[in-house]
Amino acid sequence: MSGEEEVDKSKRRMLLAAATAMGGVGVAYVATPFVVSMDPSARAEAAGAPVEVDISKMQFGQLLTVEWRGKPVWILRRNQEMLQNMQSLNEQLRDPHSDELSQQPVYAKNDHRSLNEEYMVMIGICTHLGCAPTFRPDLAPQDLGPEWKGGFFCPCHGSRYDLAGRVYAGVPAPSNLVVPPYRFVTSTRLLIGVDPEHG
Repeated sequence: MSGEEEVDKSKRRMLLAAATAMGGVGVAYVATPFVVSMDPSARAEAAGAPVEVDISKMQFGQLLTVEWRGKPVWILRRNQEMLQNMQSLNEQLRDPHSDELSQQPVYAKNDHRSLNEEYMVMIGICTHLGCAPTFRPDLAPQDLGPEWKGGFFCPCHGSRYDLAGRVYAGVPAPSNLVVPPYRFVTSTRLLIGVDPEHG
């Protein structure tokens, strides 16, 4: 084999290796957008993903709103006076003992409808026609009457809920506000969208 043929084979191998490498880079460059497009967007992930909430700075009586699955979720820190006032309302409520099981997880079927009586967690959508109730923590305001002990009032059609989201009798809303699945990650962090047993 002559020296020229040896040089030609070396050049061919070098050109073939360079072309192969460039082809690989080109395929990766072209394929990347397609592969990335198969992953769910951050918005799509957030729509169904659990939401972690820091409640360490919440004051008594403070209502915090976060979004989970496109819905407002309320977190209310209740003090002892609020909890005691709720106990006197049973006769005025449609479902005071949360017997309608579809409205809350089993672990929230109690008088305060929560894992920890101090923190209420519920979806802030009226169960009548989906309006957004307003937070009315004031006691006996003129427009709601002397028996009002704080809660949520829906301005659309007048439905009323107590500070545990239990619906009053005789209003358009048919059921209590919904309690979403949630758990405490620590004493000051909540994870909304995951039941406690699924750790």
